[in-house]
Amino acid sequence: MKLYKLSFALFLGACTLTSCGDKLDLINPNQQTTGTFGNTADDLEESVIAAYNHIRMEGTYARVGYNIDVCRGDEVWNSSQVWYLPFDDLNEPITDEIGQWSWRDWYYTINVCNFITSKVGDDNSVLSEKLKRIKGQAQFIRGLAYYNLVNYYQTLPLITSYEDYSSLDGLYGVNNTYDEVLDQVEKDFSEAMTLLPSRDEGGEWAKGRATCGAAAGYYARTLMQRHKFSEALAVLEDIINKKYGTYKLMANYGDNFREGPAYENNDESLFEVQYLDNGSQGVDDEWTPVNTSPNATQGHAIESNFCPGNYGGWADLSASPWLYNLFKEERTKEGKLDPRLYWTIGTWEADWEGFENGNVCYTQEMSPTEPVVTNNINGGLPIAKWTNMRTNVVSTVVTGLHCGINLRLMRYSDVLLRAAECENEVHGVTDKAIEWINQVRRRANLNDLKKSDFADEHELFEQIANVERPKEFGCEYGRGNDLIRWGFFYSADRVAQLKEHGTFRKTKTDPKSPVSYSEVNGDDVKCSYDNWLPGHEFLPIYQGTLNANPKLKGNSANDGTDNSADFFARGWKVRPVVNLK
Repeated sequence: MKLYKLSFALFLGACTLTSCGDKLDLINPNQQTTGTFGNTADDLEESVIAAYNHIRMEGTYARVGYNIDVCRGDEVWNSSQVWYLPFDDLNEPITDEIGQWSWRDWYYTINVCNFITSKVGDDNSVLSEKLKRIKGQAQFIRGLAYYNLVNYYQTLPLITSYEDYSSLDGLYGVNNTYDEVLDQVEKDFSEAMTLLPSRDEGGEWAKGRATCGAAAGYYARTLMQRHKFSEALAVLEDIINKKYGTYKLMANYGDNFREGPAYENNDESLFEVQYLDNGSQGVDDEWTPVNTSPNATQGHAIESNFCPGNYGGWADLSASPWLYNLFKEERTKEGKLDPRLYWTIGTWEADWEGFENGNVCYTQEMSPTEPVVTNNINGGLPIAKWTNMRTNVVSTVVTGLHCGINLRLMRYSDVLLRAAECENEVHGVTDKAIEWINQVRRRANLNDLKKSDFADEHELFEQIANVERPKEFGCEYGRGNDLIRWGFFYSADRVAQLKEHGTFRKTKTDPKSPVSYSEVNGDDVKCSYDNWLPGHEFLPIYQGTLNANPKLKGNSANDGTDNSADFFARGWKVRPVVNLK
């Protein structure tokens, strides 16, 4: 106010001395434009915060954007038969607007990142350390956005220049190819690796922010999506050798799925989405694209999707019987259940008496004779990850955007298992690959694998893809992307295997029981992959988006195009199904 009065006085004085009508331009800090904002590092820091906020939206990671991939995989099925049914069945219609929410929210995110990169310019050598960090974070988040978009929608407009928004020709872009988008993703992640500090160098700053380690991890993931195994292996080995910071497995697997400063942004986490802890959030459920209330909750709703109906959840998604029984096949050195089962699937087990918080479901003791089911009508095994089912924090779930458990998008265990996969692809079965797998297994107190256990690289791949990864990452985001890069939709044997994995019985009395695809004709037995048709491993581009942009064309899911020819034309192979010993 004092500044305004002084300016006004100077303006009046100037009028008495001159005959011209000069005007004093004042900037309203609450109504800035791209011309007045973003010209300082502090402005751009605010833009970075806005970019991080956009990855916490409904179509990114707060609900739908995360769960679409979860139920696209073979570890989870849709038990509500409402929201996620078309994604689970891989037959999302082009007229369903929900299928466009990820497109919408990730492009919001890209818009903010493009604004930042337009302001800092292309010459990194002239940037201050603060601006390098700002640009590196923007490139990491933009790479993350396009990584998610291309693995959902396959072909899409690649917009990296903020100037493109100045005309409809620039804004309404044409489809870029899968390779063109991933080329840009690789470029963003690789450049971010050079601009960002490690978690060791970043200290408190690095907690919750992208670091060079996060960029390296996602760069390796992107390389693997196109079978660049040698390049990815080099990056993963650099992470293991601490080139991008110090990472290690947490001693307790469950510490990756609890909230609070003692557990989140821990030594195992390369990158995670930040949410406010229970009791520190607002009260307003604001679903994208509103998000205008200062009292917005700033939590996620994945817990609501996973939580059993009789504990207040929406009960949308359930763990597959295949995943549950996979855990039961191998015992620890002491003959106990794999402790990862406790944190993945919420079932009563005798082994859980005295383990962690015991046979607890939202602070309430579970009964061995009355198993908790996900959905009150359709049954199913409840998913414990990203929920407070095992944490003993709350007695029931408050549905909506209220869960404060940070989503760990990349953990060090993923680095180890991916390194083992790449080593197997490049050099076959080696002691090095086996050791990386064993590091993950030892945390679960499982017996070490031996090189002699595997006759060839096909058997070791099967162990990684259908034993080690499901048990370590079961019901987390990423399995759907894996199935695509492995080519499982392009082999009759692998499709048959997916059908076995994706078969479930809708029952409240015996949801743990193994079930076979041969039983699908029964009234209560269903398979998630029965409705899959070639091309529909991706999501279709929403018809409303195609109508709005005449330059845009549909992808393989819109057209029913078989992607197998393209997959094999690249020289890529689908590993054959083998029976493990």
